[in-house]
Amino acid sequence: MTEMKSIDSIATRALELKQSGMNNKEIARELHLSENTISWLLTKGVKSKKPEGDAPVDVKIGWTSVGVYGSRISLMSSILADILMEEAGKKKFEVDTVVGVAINGIPLATHISEELDLEFGVYRPPYNMEGPGAMSSNYASIKGKKIVMVDDVIGTGETMIHTIKDLKSQGAKPQLILTIVNKTDMKEIEGVPVRALVRALSLAD
Repeated sequence: MTEMKSIDSIATRALELKQSGMNNKEIARELHLSENTISWLLTKGVKSKKPEGDAPVDVKIGWTSVGVYGSRISLMSSILADILMEEAGKKKFEVDTVVGVAINGIPLATHISEELDLEFGVYRPPYNMEGPGAMSSNYASIKGKKIVMVDDVIGTGETMIHTIKDLKSQGAKPQLILTIVNKTDMKEIEGVPVRALVRALSLAD
């Protein structure tokens, strides 16, 4: 019963976001689920309706208990900063700039930048992943810079693939990807190593 209530609440939230004007890709990013899962959840409509087809294999990620306090985000970021230093030492690379992928990677990247005294940048993925994204002009330039990209969750890797291609086209030199949770089995994306605090994989036949 608890599991069904949880699914119902997620489906209700997905429907609310859909009605607010978000597309399935944006909803998937907001709820840390795959687009297939969002499509499935949206077929529920109201709680009395059954979703169409079998549920996709997916893992719902929530880190609200961390995100509600800046001090906790800072502590989480310190772990990521430590991982960054570990990787840089092992693989002998340097870093100029920490880039937060909007929205949820920004606070993490901000704290990492502060702790390691590195430049800070913000990347905004394109709407619906069509066309190029944009680096915010209010923060550091990435042209010619050795960068680390930070996001909270890697779901399918699609956003990060787009991010890497965009930032390379702008002259950046990606060195590492940092994330709280990696929901894939990928150890690198577009040739860039991935390090996560947690890897969350669904096991299915």
